[in-house]
Amino acid sequence: MNIKDQVTKMDAIVGQGAIVDAVKEFFADNATTSDYGNGGTNGKAEMITKMEGFAGAIAAVNGITHHYSIVDGNVSASEFTFDFDMKDGSKIYWHEIIRRVWNEQGQVIQEEYFNAA
Repeated sequence: MNIKDQVTKMDAIVGQGAIVDAVKEFFADNATTSDYGNGGTNGKAEMITKMEGFAGAIAAVNGITHHYSIVDGNVSASEFTFDFDMKDGSKIYWHEIIRRVWNEQGQVIQEEYFNAA
């Protein structure tokens, strides 16, 4: 499986704001996630539930910018800026690096988020 192609496809979906769809399409069933200060998830189903809740709390997408991605073997890193207005009146502005480890089938088995601000 060409990991660079998978990264390009996944980042394009994330860049369109279809974060739940990206998880459904590209995560392995046993994938884990971790992020800076807010824990993580164990398994694709848990991540889908988390992302559905997050997406449902967004009032407006002000912008999603994909800056770049790099791939080294089965590891990728993608830089994004996310700018959201939330339904509770808060604002989210994340500039982050998303590091992914991919399996031989082209599925994400680990995703980790780093604050790039």
